[in-house]
Parts: sequence; C-alpha cells; structure tokens
Amino acid sequence: MRITIEGASEEFERKLLSLLAEHRHELTVEAGTEWTVDRAERYLRSLPATARQFARMVVSSKGSVDADLLREEFDRGLRGPSNALSRAVSRGVREGWWPEGTPAPVTVVYDPDNPNWKRAKAYTMTDENVPVFQEAFARITATSFH
Repeated sequence: MRITIEGASEEFERKLLSLLAEHRHELTVEAGTEWTVDRAERYLRSLPATARQFARMVVSSKGSVDADLLREEFDRGLRGPSNALSRAVSRGVREGWWPEGTPAPVTVVYDPDNPNWKRAKAYTMTDENVPVFQEAFARITATSFH
C-alpha cells in the first residue's frame, strides 16, 4: 500500500509519524525530505536574528551570495550564523519538525583553489528552495505586523 498525504498540519504529521514509528518493524516508511513552506517557516522562526538575516541574504540573492558580502554585513564573522543554520536542521529532526535526511537549505561553498584552507567562498540554496523560502519569509513578515 502506498499513501501520499499533502497539506497536513504539523500536528497531524507528528501524530502520524509517531504512529508509524510504533509499527516501524512492519512497515517501510519514507518521509519526504523536501523543504515545504511550512517547514521553511518553522526553520526560519527557530533561528536567532543574525542567522535569519544571513538566510534572508541568501534567499534575496536568488540562492547564492558571496561570502565576502556576508563578512561585510556580519562583522563578528560568519561562524555564529552559519553554525546556527546547521544546528536548526538537526534540532528540527530531533523535534520531529522534518524527517532525518532533510538537507540543509543553506550550504557553504569553499574555495576550490585552497581545499586545505576552509574559507567560505559563498553560501548557496538550491533553485527549488529559493521560492519556498521566499514564501516563508513573506509569511513571517506578514505575521510580524499583526
């Protein structure tokens, strides 16, 4: 039997995944690891302000922003915001917000000419995720005025 459920609330998803976990030895369960607007909004809301601004810059740049531009914006360095982005993905898995295997929405690109020196060259987001995160930011902006 194959079941596809789309548009379910987060509460329904948590309950369903819990039920499936109880029967994991009897079933093969594949949860979608793609970013949805709901997941993206939850991810963004879970971030500290600097990390959210970091993600906004990647999204606003249509999925790729030069690390030097980010360094100008974040004078305390990129490690704090970029670590917060990574921790939010693991926290989401732990909290059951999205399944294990969900890819990080923002990834670092290192300088290929200096592979031993891990200095970020850029931060990117896939073309598929850019509109998802644009919509999530729009929701956050809309609710922050109410």
